[in-house]
Amino acid sequence: MSATPYELRAQLLKQAEGILMQRHQQEHATIREAMHIQMQRDSEFDFTAVHYPAMPTTEDIIDEAEKLYKFVQTK
Repeated sequence: MSATPYELRAQLLKQAEGILMQRHQQEHATIREAMHIQMQRDSEFDFTAVHYPAMPTTEDIIDEAEKLYKFVQTK
């Protein structure tokens, strides 16, 4: 059974959100780990100056879903 257009869009949005959230979590973990290493090396390290990546916005998720849709449409 094939998905309806609504179901396909919903699946693509969910997949896009998953991709972006996984990327965000990985970037966050990388920065956090680097910060902890730096704090061990330098007791005066200013951890308040560390900038974490922004959470994906609805626009980001829609843009990613559109990329996935374009990929699915190509042969």
